[in-house]
Amino acid sequence: MYNNLSHINHGFQDEESRPLPQAPSWGSVGVYPTVPQYAFSQPMPINTHHTATAGHPHPISAHRGTRKSRCPCITVALIVVLIILGVAAVLVWYFVFEKCMLGFMCGDSRTCLSSSNWCDGHHDCPGGEDKATCFRLYGSNFLLQSFSSKDQTWKPMCSDRWDNNIGKTICEHIGYSRLCLFESEIVTTGNYIFFFLNLQCFPLIFGFSSAFRFRFSLCCALDCGRSGDGTRIVGGQTVTTRGRWPWQVSLHVAGSHQCGGSIITPSWIITAAHCVQTLSLPSQWTVYAGYLTLTEMYAASGSPVSRIIYHPGFDSKTNNNDIALMKLLTPLKMSTNVGPVCLPNAGVNFAAPRQCSITGWGAVRSGGPASEQLQEATVSLIDRSICNSRQVYNGHITDNMICAGKLEGGVDSCQGDSGGPLVIKETSLWWLIGDTSWGEGCAFRNKPGVYGNVTYFLKWIYEQMQV
Repeated sequence: MYNNLSHINHGFQDEESRPLPQAPSWGSVGVYPTVPQYAFSQPMPINTHHTATAGHPHPISAHRGTRKSRCPCITVALIVVLIILGVAAVLVWYFVFEKCMLGFMCGDSRTCLSSSNWCDGHHDCPGGEDKATCFRLYGSNFLLQSFSSKDQTWKPMCSDRWDNNIGKTICEHIGYSRLCLFESEIVTTGNYIFFFLNLQCFPLIFGFSSAFRFRFSLCCALDCGRSGDGTRIVGGQTVTTRGRWPWQVSLHVAGSHQCGGSIITPSWIITAAHCVQTLSLPSQWTVYAGYLTLTEMYAASGSPVSRIIYHPGFDSKTNNNDIALMKLLTPLKMSTNVGPVCLPNAGVNFAAPRQCSITGWGAVRSGGPASEQLQEATVSLIDRSICNSRQVYNGHITDNMICAGKLEGGVDSCQGDSGGPLVIKETSLWWLIGDTSWGEGCAFRNKPGVYGNVTYFLKWIYEQMQV
């Protein structure tokens, strides 16, 4: 966390790799290696004029000569038609089958399944993916919904005899462990189009609600988003209250703080892909949860990691798709000091200029080491169109990125904060909307922090948790 305009940051990498502090610019020499550089090639001039040499008129000859001259034309025309048909066939194959534009792709099996067969009560994908994404939690009240293969829409789930065993099973379908169920409750009754849950075998039956069929709220992450809140601090200050940010973890390599991360379940941590791409062995990492200072961590054993998954589309040059998951060897024990942050459900949307919070053990001075104590700061979401303007990031911000900070500078995340949380409070809960990714310097004017868009990656996150 940093609140001084003199600090340089690029891509939130190790401090040793950073150059001497100087105000960066997109086109300058020596820009940090992880910030994408773009070179635009000069297009060749297009000739818009066509000059043809005037021909001489030919006398009309016998029909036999005319037929001879048409034969090559017909042959060429047939060849052109065949080429066009061939190209069309390839395009149809590519978009319909390879890209599966008319259906859904079954994971890594490359099987393209018709949309009408998705969530229809039968296992059609080799890996069962068509049943794994049939449920979701919607909105800030965690309304349980299921996907209708008939209407291609999401509808509320209902049941006459709901109990927590059903909730645990559905949480498993979504991607959570059965141990993660927190609570379920009746939300409302009324005339809603819904899916009725058959308790015998779990097929989904389309129907209409009645007085004895209820919609349910289902929270699969054990007490997520709860914080021992104190007074909000703006400008990057030390956290002194344990349990204020219970989802914040420190990720260590060889005994030193490397990156931050966020607890989303007792077994899963979200961080940035650029943190783990070159350090992808689980045995290299140790996770520390519930601590405020690095000194405390050095005296503790931490939690070993059993699995590391970073997004297959991560691009280290542009920092596109900068998100990763860590699975712990042993689940964390939840407490007031250690707990998950809420993943943003479908329908939970936040827009600029909403205030949000960032935390981490990042550097607090130019060229300095990680902060000894956990830092926090308040920043604002910045509209993507503003962030993509020429004076800010000039079109480098994609749909899977979020900008947050202060355009006037002064407050920002910095080296060592990578992978850590960008959170927003809504309906008394904290929601994880971003993981710290990259930036141009630390707290420079018109160079806010850039974060991975967690909402964009929700489907990918749940798919990895199901494995």
